[in-house]
Amino acid sequence: MSASGGEAVGVIGLGAMGSAAARALLAAGRRVLGYDVDPVRVVGLAELGGEAAPSPAEVIAGAPVVLSMLPSADVLADVCDGIAAGSAGRVPPDAVLAELSTFGRATKADARDRLAPLGITVLDCALSGTASQAEQGDLVVYASGDRAAFERCTGAFDAIARSIHYLGAFGAGAATKLVANHLVALHIAAAAEALLMAQRAGLDLDVTLTALTDGAGTSRMLEVRGPAMISGAYVPASMRMELFLKDLGLIEALGAEVGSPLPLIAVVAAAYRDAVAAGMGALDTAAMFTWLQDRPRDQP
Repeated sequence: MSASGGEAVGVIGLGAMGSAAARALLAAGRRVLGYDVDPVRVVGLAELGGEAAPSPAEVIAGAPVVLSMLPSADVLADVCDGIAAGSAGRVPPDAVLAELSTFGRATKADARDRLAPLGITVLDCALSGTASQAEQGDLVVYASGDRAAFERCTGAFDAIARSIHYLGAFGAGAATKLVANHLVALHIAAAAEALLMAQRAGLDLDVTLTALTDGAGTSRMLEVRGPAMISGAYVPASMRMELFLKDLGLIEALGAEVGSPLPLIAVVAAAYRDAVAAGMGALDTAAMFTWLQDRPRDQP
């Protein structure tokens, strides 16, 4: 069973990913009730045909299924505080908060434990894809937690995703996203390094990219970010370099927690941090190509 008909889907957090998801939900004919700490974003949602909410508690009160896409663990804690402060006696039956941000398992579990006494089931979910993919309904959802609550969210997930994976016990969604982002980090760096080598070998990069993406060496990151690397179009960023550092830290923390060696991530994370220190923090992660270009040729 999923939210349908005249029921609204709530969205808490209307940044790049949240606003794109809201647009996809509206395009699918869903009512959307949204909140963000930035009132400009809430006004933007209303201009698109969504409904503005003055607080996270009002979103919970007005929508049986709520999606949250937030920038930090501190913001999630603030959202939980806001819900707890204003939702007493106003939580819909079987209310679900699908927490879709990229956080560690402990952060998601804290939100679950804080909201459970209010009658709100929190799912640990995560999204694979960019904001532009969200708007096109082209994300992948990694979901974990209560199975019945997950089933109530599938209608909302269908509007933003091409694929939905239920992964089992709470915490599996967060861990799977970090495993996925481990590969994303390596693949972006590998694509940048390979394309720079192609350029310095005198190859036409447009022709080379077409050939590479048709062969065994392709990756989704080469396909998605290769064109930006060639054109130097790093703004607007689908994932800002400075935000990606948070994900790299979470990946390193998970590896340490479970005792899994991450020698490749150690090298690549240092490169991303150097790129941010060089002033590329607001640029898309595809700017790793330019960071490599700018390195002295006698450096490894």
